[in-house]
Amino acid sequence: MDLNDIKNSYRLWAPVYDKTFGAVSSIGRRRAIKHLNTLSGHVLEVGVGTGLSLKHYAPHMQVTGIDVSPHMLNKARKKIERKNLSNVVDVREMDARAMEFPDNHFDAVVAMYLISVVPDPEQVIAEMARVCKPGGEVIIVNHFARDQGPLSVAEKAIAPFANKIGWHADFPLERTQGQKELVLREQINFPPLGIFTFLRMQKQNQSNAA
Repeated sequence: MDLNDIKNSYRLWAPVYDKTFGAVSSIGRRRAIKHLNTLSGHVLEVGVGTGLSLKHYAPHMQVTGIDVSPHMLNKARKKIERKNLSNVVDVREMDARAMEFPDNHFDAVVAMYLISVVPDPEQVIAEMARVCKPGGEVIIVNHFARDQGPLSVAEKAIAPFANKIGWHADFPLERTQGQKELVLREQINFPPLGIFTFLRMQKQNQSNAA
């Protein structure tokens, strides 16, 4: 799946996303935001999409969002204006593989339902780690492949259509664990059927990660 495939896919998804996949994914999204609201400072949401999560951030949290899809971002901006979300600092079009932010910039970085749709997930996670402050948290919510059972069979059947549907159904969790400075602190599966997983990782200081 390349960047053009993603943009084309989400151009088609944008008008119906909130009432389709957005509704299915709401449990994991709210769980992530509930945790982030226990923190303080500035959070970066990678793959902010139509801005479904923005209204759930507590007023004390500053929020920046990025997404590669201008059609999704147009909907996010309308939500920000309509709901007067003054704690949302900015939403902008950006490739998550090469973020235009300095090192150690955000107190937390979150990607919800993104990692299995980007062309180079390892690079995206590396960028998430780079822009997160030492001691800060990197949170991922996503569907990951099962090794066995009915879900595993369905994932393998859907996998060849990744470019059409806009995500990889057979994406392995292990691909999120390659950054040595990120330490996994929590892993939780959500309904329905435990198909979505919440990962909470903490960025170590450079001396500890060496």
